[in-house]
Amino acid sequence: MIMGPRLRKFALAAHIALSVGWIGAVAGYVALDLAAATSQNAKTLRGCYLAMELIAWYVIVPLALAALLTGLVMSLGTRWGLFRYYWVLVSLLLTVIATVVLLVETQTIGYFADIAADPRTSSEDLRSLGSTLVHSVGGMVVLLVILALNVYKPRGMTRYGWRKRQAKKPDLGYAEES
Repeated sequence: MIMGPRLRKFALAAHIALSVGWIGAVAGYVALDLAAATSQNAKTLRGCYLAMELIAWYVIVPLALAALLTGLVMSLGTRWGLFRYYWVLVSLLLTVIATVVLLVETQTIGYFADIAADPRTSSEDLRSLGSTLVHSVGGMVVLLVILALNVYKPRGMTRYGWRKRQAKKPDLGYAEES
């Protein structure tokens, strides 16, 4: 079912807002992650780890899930379809992977935050905690690739897309002679 123009524009605006919000939230997270990876100050580390958990759970995860959902709505409700073009499939696949990695990584983020929240944790222990910087920067790169795919929409229809296109071509009405 193809959405009407008003509903399509509303869904597109929602999808863009959620997706851009996701990218912005990850940018904020990367800044905190970079500060945690480079700081030796125990107070800074505590603050960063605690803020990273809050941003991850209350901003990034909801935006990721909402962007995924609105992306599905957009693909199913517009001419692009979910299985017609490779760029849509790749965008969906990358979004699902990014969301799953995010959900798995929240366990590490929560672990770091729990350690940082414990007042008995020494400065040494805080400094010895790892970093999620590789995941956060990698996630940002994946989100920017998805953004580029959705803006440039590279050519390439799937076999399903070609079959659907062929099925919609009008019959020219020429009868074969027998």
